[in-house]
Amino acid sequence: MSQMPEPFIAQELETGRMIIRKINQGDLHDMFDYCSDSRMTQYVTWQTHTNLEETLSFIQLVENLYLNGEVAPLGIEDKQTGKLIGTCGFVNWNMNHARAEVGYAIASPYWGRGYMTEAVQALIQFGFDRQLVRIEARCHPDNIGSSRVMEKCGMTYEGILHKHLFAKGKYEDVKMYAVINEELLK
Repeated sequence: MSQMPEPFIAQELETGRMIIRKINQGDLHDMFDYCSDSRMTQYVTWQTHTNLEETLSFIQLVENLYLNGEVAPLGIEDKQTGKLIGTCGFVNWNMNHARAEVGYAIASPYWGRGYMTEAVQALIQFGFDRQLVRIEARCHPDNIGSSRVMEKCGMTYEGILHKHLFAKGKYEDVKMYAVINEELLK
């Protein structure tokens, strides 16, 4: 096997339509717009935001993670509008096993338009450029849109992890997907 993966450092990524960047308090209203949409939050592990204070608390938490050099979500900014339309990033980054997991959420008006596929592809490339061997993603079994994103990004469905996480007051199954950096295994 090749060298150990590099440590995670949050940095800006750019795609054709988006800038993937650190979230800041200037994103408060844009983030609240999609975090308060019950359709968007149906399959995430956190509750629908009901006020700006909940969104601000989340942003402050993320800003502290950045300051401490920890893995944290990044914002997805639509280049055309300058609006924050979602988040994506690494949920964990395991250097010992050269493995990471991506997570994401996007405003419902952007569903089915390829934005999240574009963002996740950029994250996968970022991870593989830093010598990761495996990148994983999980979703609720009923979240067809998220499954499609993973498949379009070259991830393989690996199965159901039963009662894998506790969210919104109950244990939930999740579908596991992963993509392997075959180039590093040669």
